Amino acid sequence: MTYCIAKPSLPLSKFIKNYWTIEDCIPASRHHTQRIVPSGLLELIFYLGDKPVSKNHTRSISENTVITGHLSDYYDIDVSGKLSLFSILFKPHGLSMFFDIPLNELYNQNVPLKHLFKHDTVELENKLFEAHSFAERIKLVERFFLMLLNKSMSKDNFNRIEQCIDIINQTRGVVDISFLASKACYSRKQFERVFTQYVGSSPKQFLKTIRFQNTVDEKAKHKSANLTDLTYRCGYFDQSHMINDFKKLTGLTPKQYFDTCEPYSDYFNGY
Repeated sequence: MTYCIAKPSLPLSKFIKNYWTIEDCIPASRHHTQRIVPSGLLELIFYLGDKPVSKNHTRSISENTVITGHLSDYYDIDVSGKLSLFSILFKPHGLSMFFDIPLNELYNQNVPLKHLFKHDTVELENKLFEAHSFAERIKLVERFFLMLLNKSMSKDNFNRIEQCIDIINQTRGVVDISFLASKACYSRKQFERVFTQYVGSSPKQFLKTIRFQNTVDEKAKHKSANLTDLTYRCGYFDQSHMINDFKKLTGLTPKQYFDTCEPYSDYFNGY
């Protein structure tokens, strides 16, 4: 198995968290069920080999190149054959700079790239399939997104939402929505509308995801932390609150999740 991860160039670092790739992670004639849980990040995936099969028909993977919007809950995919993929993880609001429609239209969906971008996507896909290295693929997508960035209109609300994302990151999701609205100089109703358009999820749902991601990150850093420690360290009212959030986001209780999954936060890893 080959796994690589890399950071974007400086001009794209405000919008893209990282690139990653994986090759041949499943032995021949075997299959693996992978649970996809909310990460707080939007993702563009190029499947260069066999596509996984989603066990949720509303989140099917019908094309080789798909964008996954923010998720409110989990779903499973079945991986078999020759898995080879190249992925771009966007910061929570990052894709909005390249995209002309509200990001909430991607909510809980896997959407083919060709349905969203009209800028030479077929040529980009063909070049990525023909590329022979991770570094070469990064150069191709960076050229593509820098071209889009140069063409994009200035978005007045972007910096305000970016400031709020910074506050959410610093507080690890333990922050009041009204406080965020005041920092962005919006009424609460205005803030919820603009945030949903630029991030693709309501503030309430996004904060729930970030608290979950922080809990996973805390468990990764402090293996001996018990559920009581995590409950109060990560901003839950009580264990019942944390259990309810975990079951909604992962289908498992916190104990089941940490017993079966290695704690790893896609959102906070490298933050």
